[in-house]
Amino acid sequence: MTAATHSPLFPQAPDSADAVLDGLDPEQREVATALSGPVCVLAGAGTGKTRAITHRIAYGVRSGVLQPASVLAVTFTNRAAGEMRGRLRQLGAGGVQARTFHSAALRQLQYFWPKAVGGELPRLVERKVQLVAEGAARCGVRLDRNELRDVTAEIEWAKVTQTVPEDYPAAAAKSGREVPRDPAETARIYGLYEQLKRDRGVIDFEDVLLLTVGVLQDRHDIAETVRRQYQHFVVDEYQDVSPLQQRLLELWLGDRDNLCVVGDASQTIYSFTGATPDHLLNFRTRHPHATVVKLIRDYRSTPQVVHLANGLLSQACGRAAEHRLELVSQRAPGPEPVYGEYADEPAEAEGTARRVRDLIDSGVPASEIAILYRINAQSEVYEQALADVGVPYQLRGAERFFERPEVREAGLLLRGAARAGGHSDPQLAAAEDVPSQVRAVLSTRGWTSEPPSGSGAVRDRWESLAALVRLAEDFVRARPAATLADLVAELDERASAQHAPTVEGVTLASLHAAKGLEWDAVFLVGLTEGMLPITYAKTDEQVEEERRLLYVGVTRARFHLSLSWALSRTPGGRPSRRPTRFLNGLRPGSAAPRPGSPGPAGQGGVERGAARKRRGPARCRVCGRTLTDAGEIKLMRCEDCPSDLDEALYERLREWRAEQAAQLGQPAYCVFTDKTLLAIAEAVPGTESELSGISGVGARKLGRFGADVLALCAGEEPTSEDVSQDTSEESPEK
Repeated sequence: MTAATHSPLFPQAPDSADAVLDGLDPEQREVATALSGPVCVLAGAGTGKTRAITHRIAYGVRSGVLQPASVLAVTFTNRAAGEMRGRLRQLGAGGVQARTFHSAALRQLQYFWPKAVGGELPRLVERKVQLVAEGAARCGVRLDRNELRDVTAEIEWAKVTQTVPEDYPAAAAKSGREVPRDPAETARIYGLYEQLKRDRGVIDFEDVLLLTVGVLQDRHDIAETVRRQYQHFVVDEYQDVSPLQQRLLELWLGDRDNLCVVGDASQTIYSFTGATPDHLLNFRTRHPHATVVKLIRDYRSTPQVVHLANGLLSQACGRAAEHRLELVSQRAPGPEPVYGEYADEPAEAEGTARRVRDLIDSGVPASEIAILYRINAQSEVYEQALADVGVPYQLRGAERFFERPEVREAGLLLRGAARAGGHSDPQLAAAEDVPSQVRAVLSTRGWTSEPPSGSGAVRDRWESLAALVRLAEDFVRARPAATLADLVAELDERASAQHAPTVEGVTLASLHAAKGLEWDAVFLVGLTEGMLPITYAKTDEQVEEERRLLYVGVTRARFHLSLSWALSRTPGGRPSRRPTRFLNGLRPGSAAPRPGSPGPAGQGGVERGAARKRRGPARCRVCGRTLTDAGEIKLMRCEDCPSDLDEALYERLREWRAEQAAQLGQPAYCVFTDKTLLAIAEAVPGTESELSGISGVGARKLGRFGADVLALCAGEEPTSEDVSQDTSEESPEK
């Protein structure tokens, strides 16, 4: 294996310190062996930075230079911390603390609070928006949900930049921040929010860092206790450090310099939260004798993907751009990035879903495909489009895997079964191997060999349990002699490290949520001016951050990369949109950008979506209102307009769909979704033309199911042929 980021699911720990270094490239090895003094690792996307720093920690521990309990590795998400703990455990360095800044600070605050302040630490408030709303109400201000979110974000920014309420207006103006409301009004709400917290004896997420900083600054004895505990620090994603986190790090360090930081200024995409790459870019100034290592060998992406990523940054400006890293792909050549232009957003979603289905049919696992967009509100039309073509999906940002109720319940059941040894359950006793035992246990809680039809909570629950079954199968393949008790122990360790198994399904995620992840195939959608860069990106620096956001999206792809945009929002709308300026000079047929200008929106040489019949705007057939919601467009009426549903026909269609799905051996929604059946039962089409006009009934499904559906609509019995025969030569679904 090269120095790629992939590794077997259950590798054996290296048998010596030197073996920890096996497989590292020269630059990664330099990182791993630089165990003293300040170290700065400038690591481009896909260059194996997590591999380098975890091997550095493991090499230090295994060689005896570092004591596991003396190392604190910090990062920014629970997922990243969990992955780091999992990798360290696999390398034989399981005693190292790997936490987020907030988790590490909360742990210290809980321990030292009785000594520093007395009594118990105040309760951590779960949802600060409720207190923000109350503070606004006391100011005589009513905030809707979006306004409430914006004001809460401003308060969070103020706190991580160590700005008190009375200084907020001046600080926001000095930073060039685009404020959502009058700064003086926000400052008043901020002040009342803080007062409400004090009155009720609660603290918020940001207070955890502020209070820890306060304790360490005021109590030198406590600061020295922490410094005796932790001798060596590693900070991942250092470009995302806020001023408050940097201050906490300095207090942890004291006058020592055993610090290793890792980051990439070109991946700074969280400045709205107070993150700044300045600490990374100024590291050599603060530590003149630091060891600086640049990782530019990209093991993740093909040369074609890397070429586009480098091209995006070549047009960037600003301080972060001056320190950009030119990546060099270490992979074999792959396909060129695909560019797609569509008439409208539903067409873009349908075209993307068809391409996703084609990739899955060609052998790419659904879990290795992602659709990434700028804002979460874009997900709905893609959820519907994937459901229409029978592709399972998962939304990124849901609760952590091991905290899901069904996973916790499954863990308890498996633990009980392992203790009982199968004696109390005949079904379990009859199971031949560990995966069979797991299936038997989980079948008592709704797991079946076939997924349920449709999406939603039932499907999500099934996907969680199916992930546990697949994990059991992988575990036994790696360790054939393993018992159910061994698997339970592995699950416990993974839960502790938040090292979740893969849930099968295409990932839908925002570009921000995709940071730190990677897939074989990535679809970047909605790439238009006004969406990327987003409309409210006004300053040069804000626009450059939007460019970096697209760079992060591009570098998530290992092999297949698709970039697309729609010329209008709704079917029949005026095609006034332009592709994002960031692709000018990079996509085929586009002109290179002029300095300070988005450049012309050239269209030559662009792969377009499947030809579509020109349609007028979708209008409600009841009230005539123009429809924009994907679900309403499918029904051709507003959600709250009266329905003329033929309920008897709807039930016949559902029964028929169940029979077809059984013959196909697929979930029912692969035939037609519930929304499509509702639309058919409301419209009661009498001809193929009328049926094909219903969203979700494309050419492929019309040819396969059209005769049956029209027969049912006419009150006749369908005369189905074998629907399981190969239909790979049929035209793509609309």
